[in-house]
Amino acid sequence: MSLNFLSFDRIHSSSIFKMQDISNTKSSLLCSSPLRHTLGAAIVGLGVTLGANVFAQIKVGVTVSATGPAASLGIPEKNAFAVMPTEIAGQKVEYIILDDATDPVAAVKNTRKLVSEDKVDIVLGSTISPNSLAMVDVVSEAHTPMIAMASSLKIIDPVDSKKYWVFKVPQNDSHMMTALSAHMSDAGVKTVGIIGFNDSYGEGVISEFSKLVSVRKLNILSTERYARTDTSVTGQILKIMASNPDAVLIAASGTPAVLPLKTLKDRGYKGKIYFTDGVINEDFLRVGGKDLDGSFLPAGPFVVASQLPDSNPIKKVSLDFIKLYDAKFPHQVPNSFTAHAWNTYLILKYAVPIALKSAKPGTREFRAALRDAIEGTHDLVTTHGVINMSKTDHMGFDQRARVMVKIENGQWKLAQ
Repeated sequence: MSLNFLSFDRIHSSSIFKMQDISNTKSSLLCSSPLRHTLGAAIVGLGVTLGANVFAQIKVGVTVSATGPAASLGIPEKNAFAVMPTEIAGQKVEYIILDDATDPVAAVKNTRKLVSEDKVDIVLGSTISPNSLAMVDVVSEAHTPMIAMASSLKIIDPVDSKKYWVFKVPQNDSHMMTALSAHMSDAGVKTVGIIGFNDSYGEGVISEFSKLVSVRKLNILSTERYARTDTSVTGQILKIMASNPDAVLIAASGTPAVLPLKTLKDRGYKGKIYFTDGVINEDFLRVGGKDLDGSFLPAGPFVVASQLPDSNPIKKVSLDFIKLYDAKFPHQVPNSFTAHAWNTYLILKYAVPIALKSAKPGTREFRAALRDAIEGTHDLVTTHGVINMSKTDHMGFDQRARVMVKIENGQWKLAQ
């Protein structure tokens, strides 16, 4: 997918055609000194115009998981780019969007193409943490900034020589697990069983939750793992249920997170069930159905934007985006992941005007200036929180960036 692409070849061919017409003009006219000077000035002016057009366009490379196990997350993200303005600070913007099929190898291949062949000014993506982590080496080698739409803290922390170029828009697992563990404690939960993905996403959630159990006076009785593509988790669920926990945390994302839920319900589990913010999309609600009722999860404020108080600045930004999205996709509901993608645009809208003061798009200097401007993002209100980045924090959210949500009758409800 390519938006607002201005073909240099087309302009160049047209210019040659016009110049050939001029060359066929009678020689007596060409020999005329005034005309010769006029034509020379016109050709020089044409060259300046062509150069200006080349540098005027900002290229944004995008890789998302529009197919594969994370498609329920990647498709909403991809849709967000369809409503993004194609001009920022008077500069045309081209979005080059590729699908990595939820495969880290494909994500790396896409990133190499974007930075080496398409010469993009920035890379956005990918949808999931394993893909985004795999992309870090590529963008750092190319000295090209990247904004990930996946949540793992490892994508940006610590900010070393490689992650110097990398930022992300989802909240850290630590934000979400702080809210989730507090809710468990307040609800009287004492013991917890965990089942999560056997990849960087699941490990990140489990690690951050485990850091908080002593503070919340929680006891983890069992921890099990499964793959995103597994079709059965019966063995793992039986082990968890044998320990009889008060609550089960499913550390998974997208529709694959429904599998442990269904198995728990089929086996008669009656305790509380918690998910992560990685499940927030309509497909998850559809697949989980009534079995989801009564479950809890931490979420970005966007998910319950209309339920926020009017005094919350995130509410207006979120509702404005929802209105824009509804105009383009009237039969779809924008979700948390759609909002993550939109926040990459809000960051670009903030940073591009700053970068343009010192460099032109399409240059190494512009990529460096854009990186610096993103790192300096200050008090930027987005659909999920207020961003204040720094040299050591390439995400920038504080505790305003999450709320607790309860699933009731297929709807996200702000938990009081």
